[in-house]
Amino acid sequence: MGSFIILMGVSGSGKTVIGKALAPKINAEFIDGDNLHSQRNVDKMAAGIALTDADRLDWLQLIAKVGREHAHNGGNCIIACSALKKSYRDLLRADNKSIHFVYLKGSFDLIHDRIVKRSHQYMPSSLLQSQFETLEEPQADEPDVFTVSIDQSISEIVEEIAKADLVE
Repeated sequence: MGSFIILMGVSGSGKTVIGKALAPKINAEFIDGDNLHSQRNVDKMAAGIALTDADRLDWLQLIAKVGREHAHNGGNCIIACSALKKSYRDLLRADNKSIHFVYLKGSFDLIHDRIVKRSHQYMPSSLLQSQFETLEEPQADEPDVFTVSIDQSISEIVEEIAKADLVE
């Protein structure tokens, strides 16, 4: 049985960059959850419209399925997925006993500064506020969540996650 890691956090927290750097270090495949969105969701976000829970349901179910299949087949898998609400994380946990979450935590100002300096296919900086409003930070009743401050270098973040021993 392999491991399934969700890199979670608001847009701009570094999920993709960290996932790509972490994957070879822990012998895992990295999948950007953004690439699993339906075209309808992509079009909404590109238009600056925040997704609803209903919009996210099929996407979250697909992420859970992909991670479960990787782990079941013995592979380690990292998927970048915002997983902003506890209910989203609970859906991802269902039938995924080998799942771990890594919460990439940062302040609004830090992440906003990063977002305005990058180019993203469909996530305008105007949606960042809605992401923070939606965010339900993991609490003590979610022991499968490892929190990492993103107020450090990429290599330091990757090293901290690798040392957390989240893979089987």
